[in-house]
Amino acid sequence: MPQIPEKIHELTVGQLSARSGAAVSALHFYESKGLIGSRRTPGNQRRYTRDTLRRVAFIRAAQRVGIPLATIRDALAELPEERTPNREDWARLSEAWRGELEERIRQLGRLRDHLTDCIGCGCLSMETCVLSNPDDVFGDRLTGSRLMAERRDRRESRKPPARA
Repeated sequence: MPQIPEKIHELTVGQLSARSGAAVSALHFYESKGLIGSRRTPGNQRRYTRDTLRRVAFIRAAQRVGIPLATIRDALAELPEERTPNREDWARLSEAWRGELEERIRQLGRLRDHLTDCIGCGCLSMETCVLSNPDDVFGDRLTGSRLMAERRDRRESRKPPARA
């Protein structure tokens, strides 16, 4: 791992990438999503403060446990401006994410236990599916892959109406 002298207070995107292990494209993506920030030099090059290393580590750790970037961004937005997440922040936020992770673990356990019964999406040609259609509750009114479209339609109908 390349060492960066303490006298250097800002990092180039290449230095940040090398130290954090995140690809340059990932760092640009994180910045476009508001997860990290940089300043631009007169030559339009990005410069990151050293504390961005901890912020990137936080983002990558949260991603590794399956937390969506939008949720990570919301969590980082709760922190006072320019402050990087610390151990207490991680403990508080990870506790808040625990229920979501437990649900995912439960779903993955069901998938593992019934994987040989599943053909992928669980609704293309099977009459019953213990994953997507337990006890064939949809069998009386739907057939085929329409099950997936109906779920998407229901999610869309729960969204608040768009403002004009």
